[in-house]
Amino acid sequence: MTTVEKFLKKPIFSLIFSVLLGFLVSSIILVITGYSVPDVLQSLFEGVFSRPRHMANVIIKSTPIILTGVSIALAFKAGLFNMGAEGQFILGSVAALITGSILDLPPVLQVLAIIVSGIIAGALLGALTGFLKSKFGAHEVITGIMFNWMALHFSNFIVNLKEFHKPNSASTFPIKSSGFTGIRSNLGFLKDTSFSDILKTEVNLGIIIAVIVAIFMSIVINKTKKGYEICAIGLNEKAAESAGMNVFKNIIQVMTVSGGISGLAAALMVTGISPHSVSASTNFENNGFNGLAVALIASNSPIGCIFSGLFFGGLLYGGRSVQADVGTPSEIINIIIGVIIFFVAIAKIFPLVVSKFSKKNCEENHA
Repeated sequence: MTTVEKFLKKPIFSLIFSVLLGFLVSSIILVITGYSVPDVLQSLFEGVFSRPRHMANVIIKSTPIILTGVSIALAFKAGLFNMGAEGQFILGSVAALITGSILDLPPVLQVLAIIVSGIIAGALLGALTGFLKSKFGAHEVITGIMFNWMALHFSNFIVNLKEFHKPNSASTFPIKSSGFTGIRSNLGFLKDTSFSDILKTEVNLGIIIAVIVAIFMSIVINKTKKGYEICAIGLNEKAAESAGMNVFKNIIQVMTVSGGISGLAAALMVTGISPHSVSASTNFENNGFNGLAVALIASNSPIGCIFSGLFFGGLLYGGRSVQADVGTPSEIINIIIGVIIFFVAIAKIFPLVVSKFSKKNCEENHA
């Protein structure tokens, strides 16, 4: 096998090729619908990279989906499909709101209490999903979808309680200011630089925490006994059980941690991004569902979720510029994302195709 063939069979090539194919097919769709591909790509690129403020907003947009991506990637490692990440995120935001509204502690303690409450809320919902899966065989996709809707309606119920509801609005009062994690005040040294417009954004500590969580979970999965057990269960549950691993316990633990990470993502949103409140909604905000795409693009690598989350966040944020500058409907960006995800989902075909052609060439050379 040549060096080129070895590279073509690597997962990173499959991913890059999938993304390029996604953009190619999306370009064809744009041409068919009458839009200029260069104009769309230029607008998308400028919408992300033209100003430091835009790059900061991409990071802000990416932070929650990096964490939900890590959450879902962890569950995937154990052979579990955490479709309930959206509900865990919602419940985490509700818990963070209640904690941040009721308590009025010194800033560090207030932020810590809010974050811990969000983690616990998401973890409890994840643990319940894991328990139903391991004890009764209830599929985590079905229970996850059910809990998503329950969490959404519970959130709406809390928003409309007189203790939290902000009059003449569809949202709650913001949490106490001591629970804010924005870092504008710590970036004063940027005031007279080209990066000064970052101060106009909702930059917060969330991205730092997200990166730390992704790195930590990567170490756990790849370097610890618990990570080995998780991966073994994901590859073959019966074989892992025969080897003495406690499948029941591990499934609950994985879903608990997975739910806790989604709850953490929500808590960081409440503390870090204005208006620091929760709004009533008839549908999902898709922070959990977008995490599915992030985990898929990252091939379930926690470290990969950092980069795929930023890529995904860039598409979502840059898509606004495309809509404003070129006049394309918002669905165009969704189509681009959907096509890329489709090709990423079938990326494993590419190494098989390379192997087939490699074998065919080898046979022809020996003929």
